Formats: sequence, structure tokens, C-alpha cells
Amino acid sequence: MEVNGHKLVYLDNGATSQKPAAVIEALKNYYEAYNANVHRGIHFLSAKATDEYELARRKVATFINAKESGEIVFTRNATEAINLVANSWGLSNLEAGDEIILTVAEHHSAIVPWQLVAQKTGAQLKFVSLTKDEVPDTGALLDMLSRKTKLVVVHHVSNVLASTLPIHDIVHSAHAVGAKVLVDACQSVPHMAVDVQSLGADFLVASSHKMCGPTGVGFLYGKEELLYSMPPFLGGGEMISDVYLDHSTYANPPSRFEAGTPAIG
Repeated sequence: MEVNGHKLVYLDNGATSQKPAAVIEALKNYYEAYNANVHRGIHFLSAKATDEYELARRKVATFINAKESGEIVFTRNATEAINLVANSWGLSNLEAGDEIILTVAEHHSAIVPWQLVAQKTGAQLKFVSLTKDEVPDTGALLDMLSRKTKLVVVHHVSNVLASTLPIHDIVHSAHAVGAKVLVDACQSVPHMAVDVQSLGADFLVASSHKMCGPTGVGFLYGKEELLYSMPPFLGGGEMISDVYLDHSTYANPPSRFEAGTPAIG
């Protein structure tokens, strides 16, 4: 591609990456060869689409070393994944007097959902400032931790500062006071090995479009026991077990959090 008579050099991969031919061909193959809904039918196309969809889930689980593929919830993007945790886990577990620690360098997608939760629950947001080197002050974060702390929300690698936080150390200290940790890994997963079991994070989110994949696809990693403890975020097809006129019973995770037709291709 040329722009103003010069070959285009694209340097905005932190916002979204260009798509390799192999990715475009895989999307094309889905629409041409087995375009059907997943988990909805027993005919050949639906079975094929479902098999490929669940294979993708297993690949994501392997990629970040999750214990089980059921710990991977597909979402539209990392923003939706954070909102899922905020509305499901957050509204169920936070109350007045509880504290949520974030850094001032977090993406808006990691701040706004917790502002909304704080307004509804009375929980308080506490922000970690930057050092003179313009990176989040990890020491200050650790000093903020207390028994009031219920959640720590941090990036792994900053999309603005390129700072890399010591997630393992943060998780260890947060767990010592009984807090959970949500990691925004949108910038780290595409560029470095991310092992969720080694990091110890309770939740971790990322987006496909930042790692050469299509838009409209992200994922939430959540520890199995946490996902099972959480109520649904959205209601609709696939996330239910049985529907009656006066109530419904819900499917086990990850289906519980994947209402409606997903981005299959």
C-alpha cells in the first residue's frame, strides 16, 4: 500500500495490528466452508463450527498456560471482559468501605467500569501515582494494600509508558491481604510469554486485534473457582441450562458468560 506516493510503514500496532494473510484466509474459509452457529445444531456445519470454536478456546488456554480451557471466556474485546468482571464479580463481592487499587496509568477501559461499580456499591477507588521516571510506583502500591483492599487492577505492560509491572510480586502481596488481582494484558500477551499460573492472577484480559487477529474478539481468563462463583453478566441463548416462565437455571462457565451468537469466524 502507498500513501502520498510512499510505501506505507505502519507503526500503530499498540492500537490495533494489521492482519496477516493467514488470518484473512482463515476467516474466508469459515464463511465459505462451514458458516453456521456454534452450540446450536447437530448438523454437519454447526458441528464443524463448534469444533473449531472450541479448538480456538483450547489454543488460547494453552497460549497463556491456563489450567483448563473452561477458564477462557470469549468476549467482544478486553473492555467487555473487564466489564464482565466488574458487573458479575464486583457487584456481588464489593460493598461500602472496600477498596479497589488501580494505577493512574491504567487504560480508561480499566478505570471506568470500576468507577461505576464504586458508585453502586460504595467501594472506594485508590490510585497509585507515577515515580519521577514516569512509571507506576510499585512500592506505593504495595504500601496501600490492607485488609480493606478487595481488588487490584493493573496493566502488565502499559500502552503509553511501555512500563512492565512485576505482576507476580503484586499478586503475592495482594493475596496476602485477601485481595483479588485483575491484569490488563492487552499489550503483553502479543509480545511476551504470559503464564497465568506463574503470575497467579485471578483475572486476566486481552484482545485479539492487538495480536494480528480479527476485531470483535477478546477473552477473559478467570480462575475456575471464581468463574463458578459468579452470576451471569448478560442473559440470552447459550448461557442457560433450562428456561421456565418464572425462572431460569444457568450453564456452567464459560458458557454462562457467553450469551448470544459470538464472533465465530
